[in-house]
Amino acid sequence: MRLTIAALPLLALLAPLPAAAADHGTGRAVAALNDPAMQDRMADTVAALVGALMQMQVGPLAEAVARVDPESDAATIPRDATVGDITGRDPEYAERMGDDVRAGTRMAGHAAAALATYAPVLKDMARDLSSQWAAQWERERAATRR
Repeated sequence: MRLTIAALPLLALLAPLPAAAADHGTGRAVAALNDPAMQDRMADTVAALVGALMQMQVGPLAEAVARVDPESDAATIPRDATVGDITGRDPEYAERMGDDVRAGTRMAGHAAAALATYAPVLKDMARDLSSQWAAQWERERAATRR
């Protein structure tokens, strides 16, 4: 779950990269990912969300589950239990998640910068491979008709 939560903001930022690369607007995405203020905002947002999630009460939901299935473990969950109580109380979890997002964003920024640098070369390689594969396809198709 931790990796998924950390990856969500990165995916949201990276989603426009293919289109941006086509428009040569990759610079904005790279700049955003490499901006320490943006990294801090993303990290702070995730930390706040995770902190709030850990405080969310699950006791009433557990009670409803226990009514449907009295043999379930939900029957042992106290009415005032939170997600943090169920997952194990770790007061620094949200902060660590923020740090993970900050580090992940920096890494994504480095990767995006490298991709932007190599995009023209990769585009040429893809075009060359595509034409080679198309020619090979035609040769293979012609060989099967003989």
